Amino acid sequence: MTTTISPEQVKKIVDNLHHNPFEVLGCHPLDNDYPHQQWVVRAYLPNAQSAWVWCPTERQEYKMRSVHHPHFFECIIETPELTNYQLRIKEGENERFIYDPYAFKSPNLTDFDLHLFAEGNHHRIYEKLGAHLREVDGVKGVYFALWAPNARNVSIIGDFNQWDGRQHQMQKRLNNAWELFIPGLEMGTKYKYEVKNWEGHIYEKSDPYGFYQEVRPHFASIVADLQTYQWHDANWLEKRRHSKPLNEPISVYEVHLGSWLHASSEEITSLLHGESDGVQVSELNPGTRFLSYYELAQKLIPYVKELGYTHIELLPITEHPFDGSWGYQVTGYYAPTSRYGTPEDFMYFVDQCHENDIGVILDWVPAHFPKDAHGLAYFDGSYLYEYADPREGEHKEWGTLVFNYRRNEVRNFLVASVLFWFDKYHIDGIRVDAVASMLYRDYLREEWISNEYGGRENLEAADFLRQMNSVLYSYFPGALSIAEESTDWPMVSWPTYVGGLGFNLKWNMGWMHDILDYFSMDPWFRQFHQNNVTFSMLYHHNENFMLALSHDEVVHGKSNMLGKMPGDEWQKYANVRTLFTYMFTHPGKKTMFMSMEFGQWSEWNVWGDLEWHLLQYEPHQQLKLFFTELNALYKNEPALYELDFEAEGFQWIDCGDHKHSVVSFIRRGKKPTDFVVTICNFTPQPHSHYRIGVPEPGFYLELFNSDARKYGGSNMGNLGGKLTDEWSCHNLPYSLDLCLPPLAVLILKLDQTKVDPVVEESVVEED
Repeated sequence: MTTTISPEQVKKIVDNLHHNPFEVLGCHPLDNDYPHQQWVVRAYLPNAQSAWVWCPTERQEYKMRSVHHPHFFECIIETPELTNYQLRIKEGENERFIYDPYAFKSPNLTDFDLHLFAEGNHHRIYEKLGAHLREVDGVKGVYFALWAPNARNVSIIGDFNQWDGRQHQMQKRLNNAWELFIPGLEMGTKYKYEVKNWEGHIYEKSDPYGFYQEVRPHFASIVADLQTYQWHDANWLEKRRHSKPLNEPISVYEVHLGSWLHASSEEITSLLHGESDGVQVSELNPGTRFLSYYELAQKLIPYVKELGYTHIELLPITEHPFDGSWGYQVTGYYAPTSRYGTPEDFMYFVDQCHENDIGVILDWVPAHFPKDAHGLAYFDGSYLYEYADPREGEHKEWGTLVFNYRRNEVRNFLVASVLFWFDKYHIDGIRVDAVASMLYRDYLREEWISNEYGGRENLEAADFLRQMNSVLYSYFPGALSIAEESTDWPMVSWPTYVGGLGFNLKWNMGWMHDILDYFSMDPWFRQFHQNNVTFSMLYHHNENFMLALSHDEVVHGKSNMLGKMPGDEWQKYANVRTLFTYMFTHPGKKTMFMSMEFGQWSEWNVWGDLEWHLLQYEPHQQLKLFFTELNALYKNEPALYELDFEAEGFQWIDCGDHKHSVVSFIRRGKKPTDFVVTICNFTPQPHSHYRIGVPEPGFYLELFNSDARKYGGSNMGNLGGKLTDEWSCHNLPYSLDLCLPPLAVLILKLDQTKVDPVVEESVVEED
């Protein structure tokens, strides 16, 4: 039998050993002495008994014959041009028509794409790698591309080929990328990559650049189209592009979508397009399901808008296998978790946030990733995404692996991931988790490797963060990039051009620890720890700080906020109101975790929902009202946010009255007339005549009193405000004689419409 191919070539295909199956399979012109052009068509069809080539232009069919293997077929066709042919395949009693994937050789990846990726500078690599709906030569299908440089072979498996890795073997390109166009596949197709290493071991992997994934515990990626959603937030994005976040109010409601609120599993889940049975929460909470992104848009967004927060921060919604990780062990850096619905559903959620003037911040985790077999770990049979040496590539305490920031392609993967969420999902900011663990090689390690200079700093991680932030701002001006960083690493929130890491905000972990320690004390002892309240202003101007009371402070036996406070129930509520009023008047942006706003007693439980039943009781209703009005005040007073990070934005009046545990200070805005006076009484002892200095004469309105009756307080105060006395105090020319309520904060503002009678009288006498 005369053939056009050797047994060795056929064996390579059959044994899945050929790095470029296009050299063998598909359609190839024959160079011989025939007077007309001849073509050979070859196909490896592992389940076929027989096959034919169907030429639609000629409406003619050609029988294929087996060559060197019962399932390897070829035939020779004489025709001037052979395009868009189909294969008719008989498998047992079934027959089917398919387009031959090896007849389509138009690559999506160009050499320039691969060059930029190898440099670490392909900022939209997610438009090239992964699975993409394409039309090639008039035929619709899905184009797949994967970076797996050390793999021996890679195949695409799915329902469309019975998860058989012999059928859709990918072609290896220069710079170690694999690609294949499979005609006929559509949106919603489930797929994985079957990756073989040089020892013959096989790994089934989710797509690192996949846009959608099956609900855990399944892990197949799903072909998605991110271009179909019609956005309505053009005005929001344009406004954000011209914004200056450091001079604007930022009050963040941190939320874990999977435990904010649940629904009964008997209720049908509403999606943007249609309905579903929903996703069960856990056997620890039987009979409940997660709310979808669509349902959360209907319930969470109005709630946050009512409370007055400017932003919602989502604990990681990037795809992750284990609910108990809270989302911090990510396997899908380009996929919103399917627990809550489809990519379009999440787009709708973000769009609705913007329609309601609420920004969206995502927790993003570039510090580490889990060891789950379907994820990034040992991806192509080698240490690809992680460092090879466990002394720098593993967090043993967390059971996770560390990204190899030395590798250009790994940095590119992470930088592009950040841009992807801003580009495709219109998010407004990221909060980068565990930055300290990235910056120090000895972080939670007994054994570690020093850097090239013998130090403990991870220099390549710092370079990655600088690259990430500078690229982010170049594409998306006005974006927020927030670091959860707990050490004294310098210039975390300074620009990269002066050597900083480039974040525009850094969580103030020192303030958080100091203030929670202070408020957990019996008020009598607070006189000996005034430094806990005042120390933050000694270092405040070193960074652009965000004051955060986050999920980490209400888990693992730490109690929720009310439970941290000393005293009887009244004092606990008063302490909470005092803490948060002080927080909202202290320089810096604000973040607080869900449930704090209505006074949940229990710790946060990721398997349950919040204790919403508490809102039937008056104290919890009053606390919610307190937060609503505190947020409104914060947004309405430029003095509380415009100069958060400028020295002229803050002035102590008196920080030394430790005997009474009272502090007072001035916050200023850009306009000279924009200033507010804050007085904090951190003990249950009221003071009927407490004098503080103020810079201007006149009538000072009592803008806010955390002890008001409507908030559950004792309703002590100053009857709406006080006139100044011409007595100098605290090195200021005028003063106020105030009534300080117990465990409370007063916020006062000069009423520019009223004239101090004393001042008016002196003017008349001069005339």
